[in-house]
Amino acid sequence: MDFICPINKNYLDEQTAPRDGFGEGLVEAAKKDKNVVGLCGDLVESTRMQAFAETFPERYFEMGVAEQNMAGVAAGLALAGKVPFIASYAVFSPGRNWDQLRVSICYSKANVKIVGAHAGISVGPDGATHQALEDVAITRVLPNLTVVVPTDSIEAKKATLAIADHQGPSYIRFGREKTPNLTTKETPFKLGQALPIIIGHDVTVIACGQMVARAIQASEKLSGKISVGVINMHTIKPIDKEAIISVAKRTGAIVTAEEHQINGGLGSAVAEVISENQPVPLVRVGVKDTFGESGDPNVLMDHYGLGVDDIVRAIEHVIKKKNAS
Repeated sequence: MDFICPINKNYLDEQTAPRDGFGEGLVEAAKKDKNVVGLCGDLVESTRMQAFAETFPERYFEMGVAEQNMAGVAAGLALAGKVPFIASYAVFSPGRNWDQLRVSICYSKANVKIVGAHAGISVGPDGATHQALEDVAITRVLPNLTVVVPTDSIEAKKATLAIADHQGPSYIRFGREKTPNLTTKETPFKLGQALPIIIGHDVTVIACGQMVARAIQASEKLSGKISVGVINMHTIKPIDKEAIISVAKRTGAIVTAEEHQINGGLGSAVAEVISENQPVPLVRVGVKDTFGESGDPNVLMDHYGLGVDDIVRAIEHVIKKKNAS
């Protein structure tokens, strides 16, 4: 299988939590820009903002369990020239403070960076109340807001640095568990620009987060039978329309894969693009309109239809739809 960008071929054996990449990126961003400040909702260790708090104690603000207030304070800091990063679990931020995110941050175009940690079903034992499966849907609908879902810790670091430099509100989300280190330091990353990983001729899987590695595994399982391309769509908004239209024209079939509700997230964003520009058969892989439950992260991923075999079945299904059209 030919990768068209620098990829760690031992990715399944080398795993790190994406939040670690965020922590490293935030410290580096703060060293570059004295205006970078950090606010956290009593989750400094879990979100990996701790290294920043220890390195720049005078630029760290512990806000307690008060996510709505944290968003308001961050908006004020941004309007005063600071570059605030606010960190909590995604179910709380942007979940609990969506109104403040909408009005105080996005409407005001305040340069606030929202960090949603512990997102997705793979939070595991914490259960449904802590498994953010709707956060991409409720953020990508907001004007002026950039939405990023990095695939691993290396890309999470690059994304953190990129949104620190980006002028305007941004949301970055990642899970808690270790995920395959798929990308490398040499792998390109640019906000709003999709990363093609494998060129396919029969179908293309467009994925984000840890589902990118699973999409590659699915492509490998079907090697010799179906030519499956894979795209890492790390930026959900602004989405790379040109990349989507291009693969729709080339392969004539698309599968999307995300650790999120099947409605409102990446799959819906891709569907919007192809329906208006290049209609082709589409099958979406995601959580099917249900809440999660407590359990082992990998068991939950398979149970809720996010496994490698689920992507394989989606590929086979969309090929049938393509051949029947």
